[in-house]
Amino acid sequence: MSSMHSHCIASRSLLMIAAITIFAGVFSVNAATPDPKVLAYTLPDKIHWTENPGGAKQAILAGDPSKPGLYVVLTKWTPHHMSHPHFHPNDRFITVISGTWYVGTGSKYDPDSTTPIPAGSFVTHYGKQIHYDGAKDEEVTLEIVGMGPATSTPAEVK
Repeated sequence: MSSMHSHCIASRSLLMIAAITIFAGVFSVNAATPDPKVLAYTLPDKIHWTENPGGAKQAILAGDPSKPGLYVVLTKWTPHHMSHPHFHPNDRFITVISGTWYVGTGSKYDPDSTTPIPAGSFVTHYGKQIHYDGAKDEEVTLEIVGMGPATSTPAEVK
């Protein structure tokens, strides 16, 4: 076989490999992209967070907690921030996504008596029951699901 013939075969092989790689990439991207009529998703870097007073950030994922109906929010408590005793009108269902969440019950604010709830835990805050919560030494992220309006009524006794 001549070196020119070998060179042509090698060049065609490289072109074929490049073409297959390109087409495989195109088809695999299309195959991995879900049909938007079937589901919608938001990647973590696209979730819109807002700052709230008291050391918490919030991202509304579904619904509107200020209106009647189902809502889903993410809450991030920054280190060393906690709410004071309060209650909500409806039950709220909370999953600890990351960090350790500290919860307390009753109208006397006492962060030292809070219970640590580790990531992966599920908590139900019953409506009209007084509680307080937040983070100690690390940030904690919660997913909160409930029925709005999700008002918060202060209930601290000093």
